[in-house]
Amino acid sequence: MKTIGFIGLGHMGGSMAHNLLKAGFELRVFDLVKDAVSAAEKAGATACGSALEAAQGVDAVITMLPASEHSEAVYLGENGLLNQLSERPLLIDCSTIAPETSRRIAAEASKKGFAMLDAPVSGGTAGATAGTLTFIIGGSPQDLEKAQPALSAMGKNLFHAGDHGAGQAAKICNNMLLAVHMIGTAEALQLGVNLGLDPKVLSDIMLKSSGRNWSLELYNPYPGVMENAPAGREYEGGFAVNLMNKDLGLALEAAIQSRSSTPMGGLAKSLYQAHSRQGSGLLDFSSIQKLFADKT
Repeated sequence: MKTIGFIGLGHMGGSMAHNLLKAGFELRVFDLVKDAVSAAEKAGATACGSALEAAQGVDAVITMLPASEHSEAVYLGENGLLNQLSERPLLIDCSTIAPETSRRIAAEASKKGFAMLDAPVSGGTAGATAGTLTFIIGGSPQDLEKAQPALSAMGKNLFHAGDHGAGQAAKICNNMLLAVHMIGTAEALQLGVNLGLDPKVLSDIMLKSSGRNWSLELYNPYPGVMENAPAGREYEGGFAVNLMNKDLGLALEAAIQSRSSTPMGGLAKSLYQAHSRQGSGLLDFSSIQKLFADKT
């Protein structure tokens, strides 16, 4: 696998594409945002005018798109890859979408002779930049073996979750838990500040205590505590509130379909939705800290 078509160059996809270039892969890239395409082109990629053009003459296609409807349009639309491509590159969808959507796209791909993996990621923009993402993969082991060199250029951990759609199912479970412990971390820190504690001191205490978690350790939501976290740059960049809200919606839909009880996930969805409606939808999801801030 030498040449890859990369579609979707946002906060995550742009960095992932850059790491593929650094690893020596040839890239054909497309995004609706021209500046994103230009940045990839300056790094050595070939700019393309459409998703179909980016997917032609390649060994594999990687998509990193915002939501289910975008993956459906790119793959299943009238001008989608499955209907227009004459070649049969390996298809790898790294978007976070509904498991049933992923299974439907993979089934249609199989009918038309394409091999496909769903490979959503965990690790955030920092992991995308550093090339340390975790890939959570659904599909055949044989196709994963073919994709391994490219995925390893972008990530540190590759987990085979099961058949088509399993990667998406595992990802939405993970993101639901992430939302829950980010909210818990934010409200605990605000309580401490309201009680007169220094948020950095409190964070250090909890990191050595039973409250320790990923949000507290690597993505602290309180401003001034962690220099490289989004909270240290007014929550700009990172994983947007609107995307977390979308992922929590996928988790709740899956819970309904599987008759699962997810009360904490439901509450997290309500809080992130409220936060988005207050105008914070484009901020990093750790900005949920603002929801608990003292307004007096």
